[in-house]
Amino acid sequence: MRQRIINNFLLITIGLAVLVAVAMKATIFQQTPPAKPAAAVDTRFSEYWFAGKAELNSYRLEQAQYGELNRGTAVLIFVTEDFRTDTQVKSETDASKDRAIPVLKTNLVRKFTTGIYDYSLFTSVFTPISNPKFPNTLKVSTSGQEWCGHSYVQLNLKNDGYRVNGRSYFEQEANEEYTVKKQLLEDELWNRIRLNPGQLPTGDVTLIPGTVQGRLRHKRLDPLAAKAQLEAYTGSAFSGNALKAYSVDYAADGRKLTIVFEDAFPHRIVGWEETYKSKDKLLTSRAVLQKTILSDYWNHNAPADSVLRKELTL
Repeated sequence: MRQRIINNFLLITIGLAVLVAVAMKATIFQQTPPAKPAAAVDTRFSEYWFAGKAELNSYRLEQAQYGELNRGTAVLIFVTEDFRTDTQVKSETDASKDRAIPVLKTNLVRKFTTGIYDYSLFTSVFTPISNPKFPNTLKVSTSGQEWCGHSYVQLNLKNDGYRVNGRSYFEQEANEEYTVKKQLLEDELWNRIRLNPGQLPTGDVTLIPGTVQGRLRHKRLDPLAAKAQLEAYTGSAFSGNALKAYSVDYAADGRKLTIVFEDAFPHRIVGWEETYKSKDKLLTSRAVLQKTILSDYWNHNAPADSVLRKELTL
């Protein structure tokens, strides 16, 4: 009898412990903004990026296309969210939270006009925050729309490589499916600067080129050798305090990318330049920061909220 009582007591105790653990788990994963990563994160980083708002940046854009520099605008959005590691999509239900990790997401929108018609290019990048189990960016997607038609390309991290899926109205790119070896992604450099610019690789590097460049120049996203350099910015095209410039020079591809940012946290990106040939002309695309605001923009979708666009100079 005494042993039966002890056994029942142990079963009740274990059951209560399980219930408490489940309750705690539900409470943790119901929080908004996204759950902070398990690894220690700098206090400033946590207060800035997990405050329930996104950082919105507007830029004056000159984009090379068809052998000319075309005027336009760019919007660079940074926000944290919980991202599923299995299906590689945003986690939106409590049931999926145990398969999600916090990521820093980049949304980069470029819009410019070529002659009578315009282009709209949209890139999304999902990079885990301080997670040793997931050190690489999980996903990149880019869509392009212009008056001739539209295209889409997506990279998903799978084992030791990125699976590339592309669709386009161009015949040679109509249906693309291939895998490239896992390397640093050009598209994730913006996120890496915001997370920790001190960890940017320098010297001889290999990168997977940017998806927008792949679409505009109709090239596969095969990894390319490059020279990377991080130094103080000494030019005059961008303004700010204690600016740094991170440049990637693809000598074999005839293209160079430079991203200029503030050395002090939160390492705001004040602009970027890309130099390459367009219709046999060597041109430099450039985006120059106009305005930065913090906003929970997803809650500002009424006509009256359009005043925020004016604040962003859009």
